[in-house]
Amino acid sequence: MRTFLLNRVPSLAPVLFRVLLASVLLLWTAPQLKAQDLSTTPSPFAVGEGRIEGIAVRGIQRIESATVVSYLSVRIGDPFDPRLLDDSLKSLFATGLFADVSFDRRGNTLIIDVAENPIINRIIFDGNKRLDNEELSAEVQLRPRIVFTRAKVQADVQRMLDLYRRSGRFAAVIEPKVVQLPQNRVDLIFEISEGPKSKIRRINIIGNSAFSDKDLRAEMATTEARWWRLFGSNDTYDPDRQAFDREQLRKFYFNNGYADFRVVSATAELTPNREDFIVTFVIEEGETYRFGTVEIESEIRDIDESLFRAFLGMREGQLYNLDRITNTVERLTNAAGVLGYAFVTVRPIPRKNRETNTLDITFRILDAPRVYVERIEVHGNVRTRDQVVRREFRLVEGDAFNLSKMERSRQRINSLGFFREAEVEQLPGSRPDRLVLDVSLEEDATGELSLGAAFSSLENFIFEFSIRERNLLGRAQELRLNFSLSSLRQQIDIGFTEPRFLGRNISAGIDLFQINLEQSRFSSFQTTTTGLSLRLGLPIAERAVLALRYSIRRDLVDIGNIDPNRTSRFIRDQLGDNITSLVGYSLIYDSLNHPLRPTRGQRAVFSRIWPDWGAISSISAPGSIMINSCR
Repeated sequence: MRTFLLNRVPSLAPVLFRVLLASVLLLWTAPQLKAQDLSTTPSPFAVGEGRIEGIAVRGIQRIESATVVSYLSVRIGDPFDPRLLDDSLKSLFATGLFADVSFDRRGNTLIIDVAENPIINRIIFDGNKRLDNEELSAEVQLRPRIVFTRAKVQADVQRMLDLYRRSGRFAAVIEPKVVQLPQNRVDLIFEISEGPKSKIRRINIIGNSAFSDKDLRAEMATTEARWWRLFGSNDTYDPDRQAFDREQLRKFYFNNGYADFRVVSATAELTPNREDFIVTFVIEEGETYRFGTVEIESEIRDIDESLFRAFLGMREGQLYNLDRITNTVERLTNAAGVLGYAFVTVRPIPRKNRETNTLDITFRILDAPRVYVERIEVHGNVRTRDQVVRREFRLVEGDAFNLSKMERSRQRINSLGFFREAEVEQLPGSRPDRLVLDVSLEEDATGELSLGAAFSSLENFIFEFSIRERNLLGRAQELRLNFSLSSLRQQIDIGFTEPRFLGRNISAGIDLFQINLEQSRFSSFQTTTTGLSLRLGLPIAERAVLALRYSIRRDLVDIGNIDPNRTSRFIRDQLGDNITSLVGYSLIYDSLNHPLRPTRGQRAVFSRIWPDWGAISSISAPGSIMINSCR
């Protein structure tokens, strides 16, 4: 073996020598070749090599070359700085006007080659049935005659998909397509496959033992899809509704004593066919708690804590209930507001005792200054004058704030019937003990116009016309006119009411009327009634009014050329002029929160009329049938 290796070494030596020589030559010549390549192909934008003597723009069709140059970071006379040229390239791409931009150099001239993005000729929605074109156009940012870019198209596709998902269609697919037109214009077509609504196939609840799945599903806004639920959309998936359901479960358990309850997770899994969702709630119920000691701590020195005891909504030993705590905080806040502390803060401080499963709670009334009304600001009234609103306030500027008076003021403003809703907000004043009452109004229509026509076998055609304005010239005055006409009867009635007679809190009104009744076709007489009524309203309490009324009328009964002996004795007794004078009064109690759309309160009326002194009473309440009784 040794002889064999020694004999082979001389034959390998020339080969190894040639390989080694080639490697040395390669390493020695490589740097020179690299330097030679760089020197023969210099960068056209090398730093410090020449200055820009001209700028040429190629490829533009609609855009002016000056517009392109305005986006550059370099100007004529600047050096060919690669950093500034790179910034210029980014600026041109950022405009969204160009699909491609490149720079070149010819001598000392900067050449800019651009390819403009096309202009959208029109946008077409194809395949949409559940959402019309107007709804989709409102989501799309692109418009005709706007530059087309792929990024904007993809953003619009995502917006439309979000719109479909909000309507419960998670299987919707939108594919944008472009049709090339002459003059670098395109038609943008959104091909839409809406797919079916994604229903809630099943709602799973994991971790409940105290309440059944059926009880908990009844607390949720989301419902499982069933074939008989033809109307409504609660069986479609909505992320916002799922978040609401989490809160509903939390409130339900907190109001039933489970103070440690929490929703571990709430997930919605889309089925493989993208048509249904399976919603799963994982919950931890925890233990039930009862109220322990309930205390009140007041940091306001002028208020005795015992005054607030009557406003506590829970007592020791009752099952823990979150709504009781919330209502108690509201009651204590209102009670402090009645005493003049508008910006008082009531903070409930709970302390859990896990050994006895009780929850002690302390309502701490934080210190706050007694507040006075600095000013009252009224806005939102266009027709109604400020004084009409301000005179309904039970607080004036400079008074100590009182929450009950403020609420009564808001109710009185709503009772005018001139506004859809009146909101009174408490805003901080110029000092900590001052506040501003900000009255926000939204005026409602106060005029009424009515036209009517009917046919009767007795009176033939009947025409009726009435017009009424409840807020005349913005002064809260009421003016009405009623007119009716038929073959037997002509009637006109005019009324006017001044709510603040002679600038006092007294209402006054007058009514004028005339009725012509033609009975000659069926009887032997005709009557003409003319009269007037005077009205006066005197407030005797905050919610009670004494209304006085005096009426006088003249009844003229005429039989024409008919022999009186041929008429009825009752008609003969009424022939000629008859003057009737009536005096009456009404006691009215009204606590309705709105004259036209009441939701709470009552209205009771007791009336008497002289000379008969008959009594009429009525009681009404929202949501009930008015009951009238006469004796």
